[in-house]
Amino acid sequence: MADRYHLADNLRGFVEEILARCHREIGQTSMSSTSAMEAQKTEDDLEQGSISPVRPLEDAPLAGSAHLARHAERLERYQQLMHLREEGFSQKDIARQLGIAERTVRHWLTRGIPYASPELRHKRSRSFDPYAAYVRERFLQGSRNGLQLWRELQAQGYKGGSRSVYRFLAQLKQGSAPGGVKTQRLQTIRESPAEQWTAKQAVWWFIHDPSDLKEKEQQALTAIRQASPTAETAYELAQDFMQMLRHREGQRLDIWLDLVRASHIPELQRFARSIQRDKDAVLAGLTLQESNGVVEGKINKLKLIKRMMYGRAEFPLLRQRVLHAF
Repeated sequence: MADRYHLADNLRGFVEEILARCHREIGQTSMSSTSAMEAQKTEDDLEQGSISPVRPLEDAPLAGSAHLARHAERLERYQQLMHLREEGFSQKDIARQLGIAERTVRHWLTRGIPYASPELRHKRSRSFDPYAAYVRERFLQGSRNGLQLWRELQAQGYKGGSRSVYRFLAQLKQGSAPGGVKTQRLQTIRESPAEQWTAKQAVWWFIHDPSDLKEKEQQALTAIRQASPTAETAYELAQDFMQMLRHREGQRLDIWLDLVRASHIPELQRFARSIQRDKDAVLAGLTLQESNGVVEGKINKLKLIKRMMYGRAEFPLLRQRVLHAF
């Protein structure tokens, strides 16, 4: 009999892969629905070749690789961070928008993220980035003297020249005061539920019973499903499988496997193939009321005892401790 916990956990892992792979598509769809100006900008970038177009999900090179899919999601968030930074937003605003800690924002601005492309490594090597928020704050307070601001940054440890300070001041003078277009744009983005999620967070919305979700979680889930046909299909199939698991409806397993094959989602097809290899045990786990949870608990207890004996785990002593514990 297959363990029902591990069946659900395996499904969770594959759905997380799908969401990580779809993150860029969902983000672009959400931006186009909340801001026509941003959508036009994205189209212009695609025509100029400055960003890569979203490839069909069935042919995506990241399909079937959890590590690469999660790294792609992280890289997408880093690019969003750098875009907001170039527009002059503070680290606090960026952290609130992307749903990450300010410490992470500072780390990404100064050191970037692992395995980034040479272009990103060049961008993040600028020594001025950690001090941009301070200059913007002083600008909003009324300070316009570039030489004075450069001296203040030197007192804080800045090693670069004054040209970066003057260049950043020129960008601020072009229109980044409170209440401007950029502030309104940030507020618009914040109002979009599909922009504020990660695959690791959203996967639980796909697995849990819809009635157990909070109102904000349901809104974010609806936005994600509407933004991506792949996410919508994955949600329907995941909920159908969890329904079989919760209510012991194993007789529908063959129908579910056929739906997965017709979905053309590579991650779920891998999950279906793993089920097919041990189908009798999975069918028993989805049909019978009995559970092998007790066996799994004993195995976990045995592993705990082994870890406690790190460095002295010879079999005779292990045997005595296991017998004593049970």
